[in-house]
Amino acid sequence: MDVHLLVYDLSRGLAKQMSVGLLGFQLDAVYHTSIQLNGREYVYDGNIVSIIPGSSHLGRPLEEMYLGKTEFQCADGIVPSANGSDRGVFRLTEGNLHSRATFLLGKGIPDYIVNMPQTVLSSPMGQMLMPMLNQQIHANKRGGGILGIQQNTPGSTSKPKAELHHHEGKVHNVTNLNELQSLLEKFQNSCAVVFFTSATCPPCKVLYPLYDQLAAEVGDKGVLIKVDVLAAFDVGSAYSVSATPTFVTFLKGKQENRWSGADRGALQGNVRLLVQMAWPAHAHQSLNLPTFSNPGTKPVLYTKVPPLEKLLAKMGSDAENPAVQGVKHFIEARSQDGPAEATLPDMAAFTTFVRQSIKNVPTDTLFTVVDLMRIGLVDPRFSGYLAEEVVHGTVTALLEHINDLKECPYALRLVTLQMACNLFSSQLYADEVLSNDKLRTCLTQLVSASFLDDNHNNVRVAAASLLFNIALANSRKRQDGPGDVLPQDDQIELAASILEAIAQEESSGEALEGMLLALGYLAYRMPLDGELSDLLRTMDAGNSILEKKKAFPDMKLIDEVGSELLGRGLNKP
Repeated sequence: MDVHLLVYDLSRGLAKQMSVGLLGFQLDAVYHTSIQLNGREYVYDGNIVSIIPGSSHLGRPLEEMYLGKTEFQCADGIVPSANGSDRGVFRLTEGNLHSRATFLLGKGIPDYIVNMPQTVLSSPMGQMLMPMLNQQIHANKRGGGILGIQQNTPGSTSKPKAELHHHEGKVHNVTNLNELQSLLEKFQNSCAVVFFTSATCPPCKVLYPLYDQLAAEVGDKGVLIKVDVLAAFDVGSAYSVSATPTFVTFLKGKQENRWSGADRGALQGNVRLLVQMAWPAHAHQSLNLPTFSNPGTKPVLYTKVPPLEKLLAKMGSDAENPAVQGVKHFIEARSQDGPAEATLPDMAAFTTFVRQSIKNVPTDTLFTVVDLMRIGLVDPRFSGYLAEEVVHGTVTALLEHINDLKECPYALRLVTLQMACNLFSSQLYADEVLSNDKLRTCLTQLVSASFLDDNHNNVRVAAASLLFNIALANSRKRQDGPGDVLPQDDQIELAASILEAIAQEESSGEALEGMLLALGYLAYRMPLDGELSDLLRTMDAGNSILEKKKAFPDMKLIDEVGSELLGRGLNKP
């Protein structure tokens, strides 16, 4: 589908006339953008709204730019995005449609539009206007949108408010008791803060910027809620609020504290203390674990591109399939010109080709199809498309086929493991692996069988890398909130599989290191009273790992995992 960017001027010409006098420099327009594709216009108004192109009260766009083509399908009137942040009218292009354009095409919207908000806000007048603008934005949002597009545009569609996911770092404005109780229930395993305010309370408004900052700081570890008691009488009555500002905090589903007054220090201190109580420092954080405490660790990706002509030559006549040629051209463009210049190929055609190849291509040459898929998956857009695929039909069909083979050829097993690692180029797919039972079962079976391959070190290395990626993704959720996503039973099964593989590994230091990293991230900051901890104690995991020093005396990771993490780190607090 063709993707066009529509550029509007919210000032309707006033910026060009008055900007020099107000800001001290020429500003041609107050830009607001929308994306047009598949016969609809997607415009940001507090959330993404789908409208008939050109039907909003924004009028005619200043400019219509052709951005490129995409194969992503947009469902429910929503343009896919990895960033759903709500940043206000002067930051729309910074974090919303810019990220969507990048997600769809690999390149964003022009810099002069993206940089406009920061240019304005960096000026003295912009800094003076910012509090007023934010206040107006929040007031408008209570009506369901920032610019009034949802209310004033026939045929507009957007996700109902109740269906929107919790966005990290966002203050939730609650208008009734049911809505508040729903949010408190959602965060009953962590913490919540309720700020009772009113439109006629100046001290309350002074605290709004700080409250927004604290919400960003808390992220997914809790929820910060704001209630206007003049608009939500039932909430104020239920909590006996007689003065504003009043704050009520909740810890693990129970009321923890309550105070009134506009004391910035009290608000900041109480919120931070609440989060610490909900997410106490883990005992592992006091250990000497430099490998696992490194926040910059990234998943293992297999990015090497072989000579494509040779790879396709092994496919035979299938190499001429338009779907194959499309992926080939995409890989070449990405390698030569960079990701931003590479347009995603016809993904629907390619996934159909892969599923047909599982049935029709001989087992000995199927690795060529999987390897082409592996190379494509290096690009997050490629992986992101597959993450959105219904029931993950292509990936699970391929994995099930490989797992069902009585004798899987070495090349096919190796590239399948590497392909699975590259699924993690997109956080979208990492989340799917953690939450989708069928997909995770297929990957676990692939890893377990591959650890048994005594003849090929590369297979065991790739299997360890895949397991490392899974463990790392769960560890990130465990550290940053909302906690473990990988089910406890799966963690136990994976840990047992790794320990067995570690015990049997005698020849490959690279494979052993990968296994130790996978086990380490599976265990790092785990609940010390949980089933995984009990399993590791029962199996005497620490000493079992230290035994590997006999065969690999120079590997420092053995001590870090065996002595620190699974030695001292298994002591109950």
